[in-house]
Amino acid sequence: MNNPILKLFDENYVRDLFKEKVLPRFPEFKEIKKIEFRTPKKFIWEETYHVVIEFRTTFLNSKEEEETVPIYCSAHSDEPRRNVYKALKYLWEQEFKDSNLTIPRPLFYSQYFRGTFYRGVEGHNLYYYIRNRELKEIRKIVQKAAAWFAKLHSTRACANCNFNPLNSRLETVIPGREEILYKVGDWYPEYGKDYEKIYNYFIREEEKFFQKEEKRWLIHGDAHPENVIKMSDKKLAVIDFTDICLADYARDLGCFLQQTDFMFRRKGAEEKYIQEIKDLFLKEYFKQSKENLTSEVQKRIDNYYYWTAIRTATFFLIKDKPEPERARPLIEEVKKNIF
Repeated sequence: MNNPILKLFDENYVRDLFKEKVLPRFPEFKEIKKIEFRTPKKFIWEETYHVVIEFRTTFLNSKEEEETVPIYCSAHSDEPRRNVYKALKYLWEQEFKDSNLTIPRPLFYSQYFRGTFYRGVEGHNLYYYIRNRELKEIRKIVQKAAAWFAKLHSTRACANCNFNPLNSRLETVIPGREEILYKVGDWYPEYGKDYEKIYNYFIREEEKFFQKEEKRWLIHGDAHPENVIKMSDKKLAVIDFTDICLADYARDLGCFLQQTDFMFRRKGAEEKYIQEIKDLFLKEYFKQSKENLTSEVQKRIDNYYYWTAIRTATFFLIKDKPEPERARPLIEEVKKNIF
């Protein structure tokens, strides 16, 4: 198999790579002792790949003590991750470094592997606490997550900050409106007309706002509980910056609310409690941000909320092993609320 990504599973190769690219960035360490491999995502074919690899790298410091650091590589043969490195580097320089509201530390980008290497963050994600019904912790994490998104959205957006232009509009978010309508219409003719009406509604509502508002905000683009990491009682990080772009900040809010709602329901939480958590998130966000929750903003949030629901439904419909029974209630909920 002639696939370059396989080199990243060779400890000797990775050790030499890290001696050159990583060790100089950590002056407190003088030597790499060992590297252990984990693969949160591993899709490797004959010549192509999509991987997230964790290298549990044990360093030796000047006191001859060992310290293990999680270093990750996110790589995709067909979608180079240079934009992820650029985004992380920019945010790291914009007060996300050494902050209680933080991000993974960018290390370097490799054109050869088409991958970004970064120091990972350690802790449990919000979904872990949802699964375990740790209600007190959930409230704390949701408040910090709201503050994190408010911080991102208030970060100055430079001229070159559109790190993923296709992601800036709902019409072109990968795989794009036309591809989605084609696949769903072909596989599930009963949803064809509804999907076209639904997508046209989402796009029309977004364009109304963009036509009257020139400003764009840095948004995460994939705001959901699995990307929110509690590192400690004081420190919280958000991960996975593949979709970061310039767009409407309301999209992150709608996405986070819908995915939080979806995951709570999946675990049987009561509707009253779910609503309390969603209200808490919005209250804290607008307390921390420079924006105001007007009826117009709420309408934009709702539009992105239902778009996220349909995006989830689409995943269930066209993934490798489809689960159309899980998509149906999401589609019906959207139809009920927008038509």
